[in-house]
Amino acid sequence: MLLAACVPQAELVKTRSEMTELRESVKAVKSRIPELHKRLDMLDANIKGTLDAQKVMADYGAKSDQLTTDIQILQGKIEENNFRITELAQKLDDKSFKISELSAKIDELETRVKALVVAASAPGAVVTASTGTAVEKEKQAAAPKTIDPTEAYRQAMNDFNSGNFDLALAGFQNYLTQFPDTSQADKAQYWIGECFYSKKDFSKAVEAFNKIIKVYPKSDKIPGAKLKIGLSYMNEKSNVKAKEYFNKVIKEYPGTKEAELAKDKLKKIGK
Repeated sequence: MLLAACVPQAELVKTRSEMTELRESVKAVKSRIPELHKRLDMLDANIKGTLDAQKVMADYGAKSDQLTTDIQILQGKIEENNFRITELAQKLDDKSFKISELSAKIDELETRVKALVVAASAPGAVVTASTGTAVEKEKQAAAPKTIDPTEAYRQAMNDFNSGNFDLALAGFQNYLTQFPDTSQADKAQYWIGECFYSKKDFSKAVEAFNKIIKVYPKSDKIPGAKLKIGLSYMNEKSNVKAKEYFNKVIKEYPGTKEAELAKDKLKKIGK
């Protein structure tokens, strides 16, 4: 039993090590992007201060294109590494869940062994190998089948993508109830907000999206959550609040797709 517990524990340590290496890789790649932007700014300043404008512009254009390409490559690597981190995090969630299950089974077996030892030590007691077997079989038959975090999340997402928003909502809510500390918990909370938004229950959508900001302040879903809060207020004709959140997204997350969408929405309702 102890050997069985050690195997998934070793896999867990290995997975955590891989995630740490990936996070360091992402951090290193991200640190280069500001430097490349700085070089672009320096090139722009050099152009303004030179007399040979045409020559410099041609040189600048070539270097600028190369730097833009470098930035796109780096951003692509970041997205790829983020995807791998998410994938590893899900595997870690599943392994942690299985280890918890295994530990619970070991505890249960140890409790049964202790009970059998106590029963055997009683005067005149007769303990056989079949003692308690029928009861245990009944318990096993009555126990619901367990599902790992990744599968639970996948099923809820499939329901959402199929337009079954009520089922998806229940799925994500159950996910948070069963697996509140997994790496996908913030995303499950985000999709709860999306379910309410798709059902046009905008007040509950705002409440769900706000919960991400409060409970998961480091989540990468926060820009999307703030944008959706703005869109929810916009749908409720609360344009003052909608503008407030659109401007927050533009100011706090410049250059993101969320910021571009916020700019577009501000144009439609007027700055």
